[in-house]
Formats: sequence, structure tokens, C-alpha cells
Amino acid sequence: MSSALIEYRPDGTRGAATRTWVPEAPVALEFNGLSYAVMMATPADLEDFATGFALSEGLTAHPSEISDIAATEVPEGWIVRARLAGLGIEKLTQRVRARVAESSCGLCGIDNLKEVARPLPPVSPHAAIDPAAIFAALGALRDHQPLGRMTGAAHAAAWASPAGEIGFAREDVGRHNALDKLIGAMARSGRPLAPGFALSTARCSYEIVEKAVRAGATTLVTVSLPTSLAVERARAAGLSLWVLGRNDSVLLANDASA
Repeated sequence: MSSALIEYRPDGTRGAATRTWVPEAPVALEFNGLSYAVMMATPADLEDFATGFALSEGLTAHPSEISDIAATEVPEGWIVRARLAGLGIEKLTQRVRARVAESSCGLCGIDNLKEVARPLPPVSPHAAIDPAAIFAALGALRDHQPLGRMTGAAHAAAWASPAGEIGFAREDVGRHNALDKLIGAMARSGRPLAPGFALSTARCSYEIVEKAVRAGATTLVTVSLPTSLAVERARAAGLSLWVLGRNDSVLLANDASA
């Protein structure tokens, strides 16, 4: 959707301008007929989104346990329905039951704090990524961001080979959603996140680190600095973390390579 705007300039002049807005809509995720979450997201690649969300949330360990994914537009937004098999059914039921039991009492945060501190699975032994590969991927990333180029307001997540060649990329108004879409796209294609590295334009918070680790990534590169908890979680799991990626520099925040 585009709109006509008035652009004001420092010299006091003004003129007409046109901008395209990044799509954003409520997306309800339903698994086995149970409503699990409503996310504000860009309604594209929703099958990838549901798959990646289920994997990064720990609802399932393998994409083969996810089936019958269907996205439907409704007046209020979008509904994505899917079926979970195996242990995913038990995890789904437990989580939905816990959410139903939550209230605004002062003790409800205890379980949530424990969830934040739960150990991550250890990252597999991996070789170090050559910084030249990171610069190559950063330089090519814009070519894989059509929505970002159009709107200037979309996050991207990509996977690059050890040589820095981008093989998958997904975009979304939400930084977590973009990574979930990437995870889902690769899982549905039968491609692991390692070897190679995940690349995110998002702020490097602990959730980005956790999603990357749970999806099987061994190295994560972000264009921003990480939070203290993100570094702590990366070190505990053994994730190699490169941050503040620019065309002329990148920082190694945690080297966990073998």
C-alpha cells in the first residue's frame, strides 16, 4: 500500500513524496485446533512462519511432525492452521494449559523467569567462519531484501554458506518473525543451518540467539550489538556470535569454533 505525503526539508521548502508501507497484520497461529499465539507479522511466507515458529518454540523437534499447514485471510487478519504429531501434541497441550492458568497475580512471573533461564541445547562443534565470508554475505544481503528496499521498514534473516553465498532469505516487519520464516523455509527444504551461518538485521537480543541455537545454527551474525543476556546465552550454548556487521568491520563477540 502506497500513500502520497508532503516532504518538508531543512531549507524550508516542501514537495510531494510517495512511500510504500510495509505490510503488517495480526496472524493467529493454531495448532491441532488450539489457538497458540497471535503475532503481528507481514502476511507472506506464512507456511514457513508457522513451521519455524513451531520449531523455535520447541513445539516440535522435526518438520516432519508438522503437516496440513494452511493460511486463511479473515476480516481481522490471518489464521494459520497446522497439525502437530509426536511429542509436539504433549508440549502444545501443556503450554496452552499454562497460558490459560496465567493471570495478573504477583507470582505468575516465576514460571516465566524459569523459562528464560532454561538451558539451551549445546551447539555442535564447528569450524570458524572467515570474516571475508561475512563481508561477502553482508554485501549481497540487500539484493535479497525486496520488501526492505521498497519500504525501508522490514527486517531480514538469511542463511549463508561458509563461503558467504546467501542461499535463503526471508523478510518481515518483525525481527523474530523474519528469523522464524528463515528457519521454517530451510526446514521445509530439508536444509540445515550448519555449516554456514545465520545472518540477521535485527537487534541481537537473547530471543534471536535462542531461536538460532534451537534451530541448529552454529554461527550467528547480526548487524547490531548484542544485549548482555544474548552474549551470555551464546557463550553458554557454544554459539559463535559476530555482531555489528558493517561493510568495513565486524566484531567477534563469542568465538566457540573448534
